Amino acid sequence: MAIVIDQDECIGCESCVEICPDVFEMDADGEKATVIAEDSSADCVDEAIETCPTEAISK
Repeated sequence: MAIVIDQDECIGCESCVEICPDVFEMDADGEKATVIAEDSSADCVDEAIETCPTEAISK
């Protein structure tokens, strides 16, 4: 399953990047998170989804 970040909901808190840096990174402007690896099986992805304060991440 693909990992999706709702860019309208993302507030750029970087929690997903800190938890799962192999899957998420901040965009060029440093304002929103983006998905850099479509590996939704990485153990940290579920933790990043649960930690996101705006529930912007889904898979």
